[in-house]
Amino acid sequence: MREPDPLTLFTRDGVRIDAGHSPGDRGLCFVVAHGFTCSWRQPVLRRISAALNAHGGVIGLDLRGHGRSGGRSTVGDREVLDVDAAVAAARRRGYGRVAAVGFSMGGAVAVRHAALCGGVDAVVSVSAPARWYYRGTVPMRRVHWVIERRMGRLAVRLARGTRVAPGGWNPEPAAPHEVASRIAPAPLLVVHGDADPFLPLEHARQLYGAAREPRELWIEPGFGHAEVAATHDLIKRIGEWAVTAP
Repeated sequence: MREPDPLTLFTRDGVRIDAGHSPGDRGLCFVVAHGFTCSWRQPVLRRISAALNAHGGVIGLDLRGHGRSGGRSTVGDREVLDVDAAVAAARRRGYGRVAAVGFSMGGAVAVRHAALCGGVDAVVSVSAPARWYYRGTVPMRRVHWVIERRMGRLAVRLARGTRVAPGGWNPEPAAPHEVASRIAPAPLLVVHGDADPFLPLEHARQLYGAAREPRELWIEPGFGHAEVAATHDLIKRIGEWAVTAP
């Protein structure tokens, strides 16, 4: 995979989004949405994009408040506009189909984007929360401290360069499971590991249960959480699913 072509996108609410395009088969483009505190430029996301690039073009983007993008993270709310800008960029480049692939927070964003904005031909949600405010694991309690506390937001900005919007949601956005039924007729693939330290399998089952056909649920033995745990084989299978999805 050669170095991606740099892209600067602008969302409908005026946020500048940093992205990269790896050209591929014009039949399909993957729009890849990362998890909280990540960036499309990180090696793990580049590895995932390289594996998907074997099946089509890839546009990776930094969601707002992350990496080189502008704005502040709304942790899954207005990020649907970031994905929408990337989907539009794929269409302008002539791709016939677009598949949104999201990891953790990015998975929630991909689901909500497909349900609320449309415009995609397939959706893949990997290690995503089905509902908000889950604090049932130690890692998720830490995530909420980062998001909700001033010191937490300062810490994640200094440590990871992630800028989180203060003040929380107003109003609270619909949770992924509340809108998943609106994704159809686009196919939805829900992927979750049985060794996920952040979110237990109940999230995947709730999201899958709320969706309508066509849908698939993959419970991956020994798989942990999101990008860091994703193997080449898993990403290869996701790419193959997107190519053949109805």
